[in-house]
Amino acid sequence: MIDLIFSAALVSGYFYLLLIIWSILRPQQRIWPAGKASWQLFFYWAAFYLLVGLTIALIIGDWNSWFLPASVRWGLGLPLALLGLGLVGWGIYALGLENTHGVRDGFITRGPYRFTRNPQYVGDIMMILGLILIANSPLATVAGFLIILGFLLMPWAEEIWLEEEYGDEYLQYKISTPRFL
Repeated sequence: MIDLIFSAALVSGYFYLLLIIWSILRPQQRIWPAGKASWQLFFYWAAFYLLVGLTIALIIGDWNSWFLPASVRWGLGLPLALLGLGLVGWGIYALGLENTHGVRDGFITRGPYRFTRNPQYVGDIMMILGLILIANSPLATVAGFLIILGFLLMPWAEEIWLEEEYGDEYLQYKISTPRFL
């Protein structure tokens, strides 16, 4: 059963990455961000949550099957996951749910957005890395890295859209604030 879940995670992960890459290469036909409630937005989030759900299933089903000692798993993984979760929460609070989900709801530069253009992605990456360490699973690691790769690519799709939507205001912000850190 775990092999089937892993195979499904690989397929959904590749599909999720394909949607993001499509949005980067074909911004006029983008899937992410859609900018309004649409089939594209639904399609993107369905692919994302499927991959996340399958990764959680791998974490549970393949728990502690690898080589990391408990001191590394919990000593490094737990603080990293909690710090990432805190940064994601702060980013969502500052940006709002609509903007977070890819629906235009005003340009925001407060909170963690003062320090990085993508604090939620930085937090998500930290959280996933922490969970990968805690899980100590090679299968969850592969699936988790597919999610992380998506978070690393998504700003390139979003930046085109943000420039279109917010113009000079975003361009000035882009110059003065780093993409990640």
